[in-house]
Amino acid sequence: MTTRLVAAASLALLTLLAAGCAQPQLNAPALGLLDIADRPAEKALLAGLRAYDDAQYPQAEKQLQAALQAGLVSPRDRAAAHKLLAFVFCTSNRMAECEAAFRAARAADPAFALTKSEAGHPLWGPVYQRVQQR
Repeated sequence: MTTRLVAAASLALLTLLAAGCAQPQLNAPALGLLDIADRPAEKALLAGLRAYDDAQYPQAEKQLQAALQAGLVSPRDRAAAHKLLAFVFCTSNRMAECEAAFRAARAADPAFALTKSEAGHPLWGPVYQRVQQR
């Protein structure tokens, strides 16, 4: 799962970069991946992804909350942060917060969906299904 999360984060950053390139401004410097990854929100998101992958859930929660508060630009990035927070909340038996995080993920990105294996998880799968039905 580590490689998948890092790859997803990299893809999200590249998508943001491509979106920025699609609307060029006169005399505006080109943004690179390192420019985007160095933004406070995106830097916190990457730190949260790494902490989650390393099973450092309290640190992941802190970093993901910081990323959201710092203003992640991409709806997909915001949804990913909320999704991982939902996973953290469910695994620590905070079901109301888990459900709220899944709702926030859908609000951030209407195309948000868990993978089939994620949706089948015994802890957060039922909470996610409940959110999908409403």
